[in-house]
Amino acid sequence: MNVEYEKESLKLPTRINRLFELANNLWWSWHEEGRQVFRSLDYPLWRTSGHNPVKELRTISQEKLEVAARDPAFLELYDSVMQKFDDEMTKSHEWCGQTNPDKPSGQIAYFSAEYAIHHSLPIYAGGLGVLAGDICKECSDRGLPLVAVGFMYPQGYFRQRISAEGEQQEDYQQLDFNDAPITPCAWPFGCGPLIPIELGDRLLYVRVWQVHVGRVNLYLLDTNVEENHPSDRALSARLYTADQEERLRQLIVLGVGGARTLRELHIEPIVWHANEDHTAFMMLERLRLERLKGSSMETAIENVRQCTVFTTHTPVPAGHHVFHLQLLDRYARNLWEPLGISREEFVKLGQFPGLEPDRFNLTAFAFRLSSHSNAVSKLHGEVTKRMWHVLWSSKNPQEIPILSITNGVHLPSWQAPEIRELCEKYISPELLQKQDNAEYWSCMDAIPNEALWLTRKKLKERLMMTIQDRAQRRWTQGTVATQQLTAMGTLLDPYALTIGYARRFTEYKRPYLLLTDIERLKRIITDQERPIQIIFAGKSHPADYQSKQLLKRVYQTALDRGFQGRIAFIEDYDLNLARDLVRGVDVWLNTPKRLQEASGTSGMKASMNGVINLSVLDGWWAEGFNGKNGWAIGDFQVSREEEDRTDAESLYSLLEKQIAPLYYKRDRIGVPHEWIKIVKEAIKTITPAFSACMMMKEYTQQMYLPAAKQQPNNQNGGK
Repeated sequence: MNVEYEKESLKLPTRINRLFELANNLWWSWHEEGRQVFRSLDYPLWRTSGHNPVKELRTISQEKLEVAARDPAFLELYDSVMQKFDDEMTKSHEWCGQTNPDKPSGQIAYFSAEYAIHHSLPIYAGGLGVLAGDICKECSDRGLPLVAVGFMYPQGYFRQRISAEGEQQEDYQQLDFNDAPITPCAWPFGCGPLIPIELGDRLLYVRVWQVHVGRVNLYLLDTNVEENHPSDRALSARLYTADQEERLRQLIVLGVGGARTLRELHIEPIVWHANEDHTAFMMLERLRLERLKGSSMETAIENVRQCTVFTTHTPVPAGHHVFHLQLLDRYARNLWEPLGISREEFVKLGQFPGLEPDRFNLTAFAFRLSSHSNAVSKLHGEVTKRMWHVLWSSKNPQEIPILSITNGVHLPSWQAPEIRELCEKYISPELLQKQDNAEYWSCMDAIPNEALWLTRKKLKERLMMTIQDRAQRRWTQGTVATQQLTAMGTLLDPYALTIGYARRFTEYKRPYLLLTDIERLKRIITDQERPIQIIFAGKSHPADYQSKQLLKRVYQTALDRGFQGRIAFIEDYDLNLARDLVRGVDVWLNTPKRLQEASGTSGMKASMNGVINLSVLDGWWAEGFNGKNGWAIGDFQVSREEEDRTDAESLYSLLEKQIAPLYYKRDRIGVPHEWIKIVKEAIKTITPAFSACMMMKEYTQQMYLPAAKQQPNNQNGGK
């Protein structure tokens, strides 16, 4: 293949000939010293490549490589990083090492529609992908034997541009596979390279790409091969198409193709984990294999159920995949015919009793074929049990077998190195080993307020530099009007109290709440003694007209001269910008309608960096807030009719009477000690409780190990 040939044709000096291997393992993306290798190799090229070492190595001059291979300082860094890389790729870590009696005895297969690991591989849209990426990285760190499956979207999610009028414009760019940290799948025993899938009335072929995420292998399916019909070649091109039939075809390919890929790789998982209903058709393929072995339908269902784990993230009915039966009829060859059952028998597996009799609900299908299911926060667990009670109508809501495992975030990816260095200096150097240990974080008071405040200021200055750099690059490209520069953040002040609101733009997240009373907001944020500035970022779904109008409203507000440039909308929200925002703002704002935020994770990332949460008590914040580590907006008991009005009033009141006065209350050398007290409380209470380390321990103990023990004869029904 051209991709493999071009990459391997790179001529690296013998002394540093493992740079290519390091660049193609995303391990470097969450290890600061790994990034430092490529940063110090050629810093200007590192920046222009978008912090993408694969692209950097393709364009670097041979002369610079030769110079680096003779530079003692670079070689010392290179050797130490490669030693650490080798150690982590081979040794068993203490949590899932040989001494742990609870270590799974085989691999966990994890299926997700998207993965956000690094922006050089843009196959993600939002929080679902970020969670999946964090799970892969945490499993690598902890030695949990996980293999991941997803889609290789050549066009990924769109790049966002905002017009002078505030209209979102979507730009889909073809990924250059030579510049991405991917390689063609290494098939054992001469298998592959194409996986055949019968899709409707024709045969479709899937190519498989491999991504190394530390010790975790991620396999990505790609339908863009010459053997396919032109319409099938584009099937995996973009993330989240709005066309229902196209969506169904994607989900069949992801589930069926993913399960077949693992079988061809001779991987026989002991547990199969479906992340959201997008991936539920992997259960369908496993049912087919059970039937081929001669199992009755009842036995096949039970065998699949026993080793299947399902995670649901969606607390509103509209967020689940529901397909009309007339559409399913076109794909009978894929759905019920291979199982040897009738249409009626198959439809029962996806029925939601009492509602939608002519629809097939993919989440209901996933629940019925999973022995272990979970919601992603305690509050979401309560909502989910009420929402799906009809599937367990004979049980009381409290008895419904849906657990709550609250999402967590990968600490090394999201906590700023500067914050980590402070903790390791003043508390203990064992931060990563004790990241879920509350006793470790209880020692935050050992860090001097002055040192923590200075670090927080540096992180904010870095954020401002990122925003300025983005605006400058867009302006020099000649693609933005001069009047847009204000909305792009060029007038932001690194010394002003800064609030961040960054997430997917959608109506239920209420990005408009802060703009409820424009004149009052102007008075608050243009106060000469206590100025406030607000940074918005996020994308609207291309087919969601309502959310695009909300985005336009926010952008036009940022253009209003009355706000003196203190409101900014930073376009093209991605992992790079997200990382700088959760580290650099002072306050993290979240305003969802109650009971519609399953969990959320951005506020966790912010708290781990000393950014204080200001949020409605929904999702994870309902269990994370303790009255001293941030602020809660409004009253949980408010009616839906009064929700917007009372929450807006609460938000404005908190900004005016508590948040701004506290931030600007300083000592003689400018340190806000009472503010830093809340910063420390946020770090020490939220970090251990909401780390991906804690989350994966809970998944292992509450889901994976019980599912593995239920598996019949320890077989998965594979090849």
